[in-house]
Amino acid sequence: METKISVQTTQMKQVIFTLGEEEFGLDIMLVNAIEKYTDLIPIPNAPSYIRGIINLRGDVIPVFSLRKKFGLADKEADDNTKLIVTKSNGIFLAYEVDAVKEILEIPAEHLSETPAIVKSIHTSYIQCVANINGRMILLLNHDGILSDKEQENIQSIMSNQ
Repeated sequence: METKISVQTTQMKQVIFTLGEEEFGLDIMLVNAIEKYTDLIPIPNAPSYIRGIINLRGDVIPVFSLRKKFGLADKEADDNTKLIVTKSNGIFLAYEVDAVKEILEIPAEHLSETPAIVKSIHTSYIQCVANINGRMILLLNHDGILSDKEQENIQSIMSNQ
């Protein structure tokens, strides 16, 4: 039995991206830009989930690996690799993703609560699940992606730049 979630709007517009074979969504209203992958400047002694920094129109932005966050194997960047630039908990950063597939409006009736067995402090980044024509898309809780420790590390790295 699926539990439908209550959503204030009748639909959610999401940037749908992939990591491996899985699809994820991030609210389009929280996305500042979607950029082509560019050469990163590595940061010595940075945590493994920080891929480096980029200079984007004069702003120095850390690049965060969602593959590392979600426990997926590393993958070389290719022509499909994108950077989703956003601001999370007051920190500008770019999420490195395998590919951005589409912008999708998801009607509320296609949204379900995250299954209880999956919910934990380590999965607070999952807001809900969308089921669109057999596609299961994990919609992310933007401010739940970075742990407190990850936020502190990023702020520390950026203050030293």
